[in-house]
Amino acid sequence: MKVHRTLGNGFQEVIYQRCLAIEMKRAGISFSREKEHDIHYEGVRVGTRRADFVIEDQVIVELKALINLEDVHLAQAKNYVVAYDKPIGLLINFGALSLQFKKVFNPKYRD
Repeated sequence: MKVHRTLGNGFQEVIYQRCLAIEMKRAGISFSREKEHDIHYEGVRVGTRRADFVIEDQVIVELKALINLEDVHLAQAKNYVVAYDKPIGLLINFGALSLQFKKVFNPKYRD
């Protein structure tokens, strides 16, 4: 929230990503940025994806800088939590006038 309150909307996603990394470092939160992960289909590697952040090795964070979030963005965040096998994810949109965020769950996650 601090990043959005400070910058407002209108910047590219990478700017918000860098600012969020600064804030997490200041808070002592462990994270990986742009962490690449293999995507498999029936046991065959078919490509890779990069999540914006993996926080404390438990939460996937996907950032957007769009006027409006759409269902496809929510689907992407859900796919990431499943592909990375993490319990939850957070989709954050810095592009709207007010900060938007959605929490997503991995229905396939086994603790």
